[in-house]
Amino acid sequence: MSDNKQPTTYNRQRGREDNPQSAICNPQYSLYSRGQLSIQVLLYGAITILALTGFLTWTDSVINSVYREADRAQALSIAEAGIEYYRWHLAHAPEDFQDGTGQPGPYTHEYIDRSGSVVGTYTLAITPPIPGSTVVTIESTGALASNSDIEKVVRVRMGIPSFAKYAAVLNANVRFGQGTEIFGEVHSNGGVRFDGIAHNLVTSAQDQYDDPDHTGQKEFGVHTHVNVPPATGVTDTVRTLESPPAASMDRSDVFLVGRQFPVPAVDFAGITTNLSQIKTDAQASGFYRPTSTTGLGYEIILKIDDTFDLYRVNSLITPPSNCTNTAGQDGWGTWSINTKTLLGNYPMPANGLIFMEDNIWVSGRIDGVRVTIAAARFPDNAVTRPSITVNSDLLYTSYTGNDVISLIAQKNINIGLISSDILRIDAALMAQNGRVGRYYYQGPTTSPNRTNCSPNHARTQITSYGMLGSNQRYGFAYTDSTGYATRSLIYDTNLLYGPPPSFPITTDAYKIVSWEEIK
Repeated sequence: MSDNKQPTTYNRQRGREDNPQSAICNPQYSLYSRGQLSIQVLLYGAITILALTGFLTWTDSVINSVYREADRAQALSIAEAGIEYYRWHLAHAPEDFQDGTGQPGPYTHEYIDRSGSVVGTYTLAITPPIPGSTVVTIESTGALASNSDIEKVVRVRMGIPSFAKYAAVLNANVRFGQGTEIFGEVHSNGGVRFDGIAHNLVTSAQDQYDDPDHTGQKEFGVHTHVNVPPATGVTDTVRTLESPPAASMDRSDVFLVGRQFPVPAVDFAGITTNLSQIKTDAQASGFYRPTSTTGLGYEIILKIDDTFDLYRVNSLITPPSNCTNTAGQDGWGTWSINTKTLLGNYPMPANGLIFMEDNIWVSGRIDGVRVTIAAARFPDNAVTRPSITVNSDLLYTSYTGNDVISLIAQKNINIGLISSDILRIDAALMAQNGRVGRYYYQGPTTSPNRTNCSPNHARTQITSYGMLGSNQRYGFAYTDSTGYATRSLIYDTNLLYGPPPSFPITTDAYKIVSWEEIK
């Protein structure tokens, strides 16, 4: 038998693979391999080109985005420059809302860099304050000279702070007793004794003072007689821990936010000028009445239909038997109306100013109205200064700042003898020369056995929503439980930059109330 065998299929294939001449000897195989390689090269080349193109496109997009962001930032800076410019303008011309042109806006200014080149422009749209408010709205649009497609718009509200920045501001020593709770800042140019609860800062212009309610050494400008926890109650004698040279303690049980003293005093003298101007403006385009020659003053009842009823007050309620001025208070009386005569119903004046040269009694409710009611006589005479009295609720319908009332009296803001047991006053109250409060009406006594001013000597609760300013010592209650047992003073934050018409302001400097980027 022969040892030569025919190669198997496997051997034939392997032999072809192992033979370097096989590809040359097989032209069909060679063409196939080269074609396959060309397709692979083209495929990888296309992928590389696509990837490179995408990368270049992305890089270009990123670069453009960076440039656009830089342009946006510069446009925003230009818009803010417009705001700062007009803030500077108002510092020099506080009542000019037409950019010094005397013409309606908008007003466009070039924005120039240090080299003198025009980089862009800012355009100002200015909305003046509504009557009686100090808040001006400025909208500044910043645009680039190099890219007109990009604009940034900033809207800012600026205002002059009013006298109504405090829940209570006083020009004399004051005592806030137990049962008093105040939501808002409290300041006095005199000393402050605070035995209630203060939810905001309490300040005094005095470093120390002699508390008139007891004898002994001087105490801190702001101090309390509430006993240090865990003890309770109040000690009325001088408190050595609340007196120099002791350090002022942290009394967060009374002063929830803290106390500061001394701080700069608040100027009450400027209110005189405001009253005189209110009279002039009321005579020109508001509502004005002179002294009532046949009555004791006027009653105003505000209505939600933007009108008010006006009455002439003919007589007051006579004090009960043995109800007398035992405290010797100036101007004491019941301050409660007995008879009156309707004079008419009148629309609320467009400028929101009602001025009367006589005593005024006020009550009622408003809806969407901003009004200032003032009582004063000129030339000023301490003997004839009129007061304003509130014996029944004086209310807002809305508490968003749309409803605003202020009562400004040349003498006192009174709560009379015949007043609501639960009384609410929504208003900014200002007593220029007198005090905000209730006269002392003595309660019943057993020796001698007299009813005196009972049963109206003691009332349950009074709530003041707004603010109060008092030149003399304020008070709705007394230490013998006469007056209002519970007193809540709630600050209306809308009053700071949106005060009632022609309400006194504290400074001529505009401050930013709000800032927003709207585009």
